Amino acid sequence: MHKNHFHKTTISNEEINELPLRAFEGKIVLIQDEEYLTNAFQEINRHSVVGFDTETKPVFVRGHQNKVALMQIALPDQVFLIRINKTGMHPSIIGFLENKDVQKAGVALRDDIKALQRLKPFVPQGVVELSDLAKKAGLEIEGVKKLTGLLLGFRVSKAAQTSNWETSELNGKQISYAATDAWTCLEIYKKLIG
Repeated sequence: MHKNHFHKTTISNEEINELPLRAFEGKIVLIQDEEYLTNAFQEINRHSVVGFDTETKPVFVRGHQNKVALMQIALPDQVFLIRINKTGMHPSIIGFLENKDVQKAGVALRDDIKALQRLKPFVPQGVVELSDLAKKAGLEIEGVKKLTGLLLGFRVSKAAQTSNWETSELNGKQISYAATDAWTCLEIYKKLIG
């Protein structure tokens, strides 16, 4: 068991609210046509670790489930936003999800993976649950919001979180939010294994 190298193991909501807001400022690649997927995944699969997240249109009716609309994959300098509701579960997406050589780092990934498997069956490989890594590092927090605050020293606007991810055109807030979410997962991973 390695010794915890973090001077704090938790952070309060009050402390988070005092942190500066930040968003991903690198290149964002929005993919809505499956013809662009092969090239995107050639680039993505060259990386050993990526930040990973998905977005689904929120449900306000009990027992109803929407399908995953967006998959976000963060590389150090760019984030790919893949509109699965438009591209479908293309073979290159399945190939990525089953690629054990690419670590997909994110929070609460079990639900994301299950939701993706409802679209098309696959055997997930290389999935890294950040809340498990945080626990192993001796941290008392799990959620992406608290991990971002404690480890990265900033907060992320969640204004677009419950928006309609199936809309015909994603707006700037949604694009920024989605890219930032995946990028923070990659940054948290680096801090936890650093």
